[in-house]
Amino acid sequence: MAKPLALTSGEPAGIGPDITLEAWLRRAELKLPAFYLLGDCDLLRDRAQALELDVRLAEVRPEDALATFANALPVVATGIRATARPGSPDDSSAAAAIASIRQAVSDVAAGRAAAIVTNPIAKSVLYGAGFHHPGHTEFLAELAARGGDAPQPVMMLWSPDLAVVPVTIHLSLRDAISQLSGDLIISTARIVAASLKTRFGIARPRLALSGLNPHAGEDGSLGTEEQTIVIPAIDTLRKEGIDVRGPLPADTMFHEAARKTYDCAICMYHDQALIPIKTLAFDDGVNVTLGLPFIRTSPDHGTAFDIAGTGRANPSSLIAALRLAARMAAQPA
Repeated sequence: MAKPLALTSGEPAGIGPDITLEAWLRRAELKLPAFYLLGDCDLLRDRAQALELDVRLAEVRPEDALATFANALPVVATGIRATARPGSPDDSSAAAAIASIRQAVSDVAAGRAAAIVTNPIAKSVLYGAGFHHPGHTEFLAELAARGGDAPQPVMMLWSPDLAVVPVTIHLSLRDAISQLSGDLIISTARIVAASLKTRFGIARPRLALSGLNPHAGEDGSLGTEEQTIVIPAIDTLRKEGIDVRGPLPADTMFHEAARKTYDCAICMYHDQALIPIKTLAFDDGVNVTLGLPFIRTSPDHGTAFDIAGTGRANPSSLIAALRLAARMAAQPA
């Protein structure tokens, strides 16, 4: 029997409530997979009224979400009352966002949900409440550990035209360079290759690895990291039977013809990977966390406090995240 997707509330003062309401209103037109929101029904009702959206809400259990979805937006209460107004986070914001994420992980682990889709959080708001993780990705890895060793989470940004993975994620450029290692490249590429097979149905994934330096180091004249770190990692991966090319100059690996030669580009640091995909797919890119024991996708944008509650938020990325989560969940185990 099919299961619904668990959608987190994200930052209550951001555009998460807006795009959730808009996505549900387009459920029939776009044939969206069933989902339920983990959050505060009163806040969602207030936001719908502010946006002048005719949305019927129903507070339900996860088990009832499938039967409810066609006629009302299912809302599963987390027990945290969210009181933040659009664009203005308050003392309830962090607790509401964290409770929603925790409950989503609990639901998917218990088999009540097929996958998790997360609305955007405001990390600065969470940090002020004592949150110690760099972001969603690392927090989800800790929750997945359940007291054991946390899995290595790998952040993929996906769109129909391009999928990218940064080896180092939320680090300063200085720290990203110092923490880049062959072992990290190898473990990241293994997770990507395995996930492309099991979650995306690609029988033999083709990976393209960028260099770290301009022109991939220009044979050592513009840096030696390619020779000492990247190339040895590629050699190891090839010996394991993984189809990988590189190191490639990052400035020439994202044009249309180049993108047709690989299924995922693995880049050495955050902006090297995210700039091309946000240029190509700003409105409908999806953030996917690989390496976890469950599926997690998210819109590829932030909380957009400046337009929360105005009706100007674009639900396209959330819609893409919902569709991709359902597609991944439908892959045979």
